[in-house]
Amino acid sequence: MQHLSDQKKGSLLAFIGVLFITPDSLLIRLSNIETWGLLFYRGFIPFIMVLFGLILFYKTNFFKALVNIGYTGIFYAISFSVCNVTFIISIQNTSVANTLIMVAMAPMLSAFLGAFFLKESPNKETWFAIIITFLSVTFIFYDSVKLGNILGDVFGFITALGLAINANLARFAKDRDLVPAAVIGKLGTAAFAFIFVKNFNLVNTDIIIVPLMCVLCVAIPFVLVTIAPRYITAAEVNLFFLLEVIIGPIWVWMIINERPSTETIIGGIIIIITIAIHSFLAIKKT
Repeated sequence: MQHLSDQKKGSLLAFIGVLFITPDSLLIRLSNIETWGLLFYRGFIPFIMVLFGLILFYKTNFFKALVNIGYTGIFYAISFSVCNVTFIISIQNTSVANTLIMVAMAPMLSAFLGAFFLKESPNKETWFAIIITFLSVTFIFYDSVKLGNILGDVFGFITALGLAINANLARFAKDRDLVPAAVIGKLGTAAFAFIFVKNFNLVNTDIIIVPLMCVLCVAIPFVLVTIAPRYITAAEVNLFFLLEVIIGPIWVWMIINERPSTETIIGGIIIIITIAIHSFLAIKKT
């Protein structure tokens, strides 16, 4: 990837990362483990896996890399951990539609934070893409949105804010490796979930589904998405996350024959076209 421009590197990393995330909702549907047990494994298994990878990569310099995350990395680890927990709490206390619309605000929040703290004001193409994709997500879930528990909606917004903060912190510290910070964040997630877990047993198909989910849809993507902001703005990274809104339901449709709504298909097509055009125009400028 050395011959690629920063825009191409960042876009490719974010795109591949989100592609790995897209089967997540399907695997969650196929699993039978209770919520807090699932959150524990989604924290603990990626923590072990990526920690082992980092030790192999850095060897004797591992602890140096850990210390090198600095205060930025500490804040990143905290925010990363909080995001994982607040998403689950949001889903438990409001409708899925409400949560996803809140999360869809992440690119917009990233743009505001980036403009204010990093002095990286998004260009008009990025603002246009953010507005179009947010309206598309709202269109998809319009009929499903209802006045839910305000607590769930608030935690959904905190999740979006956390995603925006994470991407901007990674962008701010683009000269250092924050993957060790993300690993610490995953440990924090597992530690918090551990308090509420009633049963750690993985039975029947969960023995395969849960580890597969944790590696494929959690460990690999969080490494790629942590690295991507080194090369492109935080708002652009979070734009790619919205691809999950349409590609996720397609996996569910293909495997368990649960057809997505017409609104999902129309809105999803608009999201994909918007992100594709935005990425093409951004890459063309480099």
